[in-house]
Amino acid sequence: MPAKSKSQQKAAGLALSVKRGEQKKGELTGAAREMAESMSEEELEELASGQRKGKPEHKSKSGS
Repeated sequence: MPAKSKSQQKAAGLALSVKRGEQKKGELTGAAREMAESMSEEELEELASGQRKGKPEHKSKSGS
């Protein structure tokens, strides 16, 4: 399940850093905080990996 947008990929990277103990959970907000609470480290790695080139900044609302 690769990230569909750059912002989703960045949020997953931030959440992953919390899972690894590199950052405090209190420093996260929004989607990154929710991801850190609800996803496993493996899921976050999969979302955060890959290239950002060619991805939109934000996922379009109509293209779910």
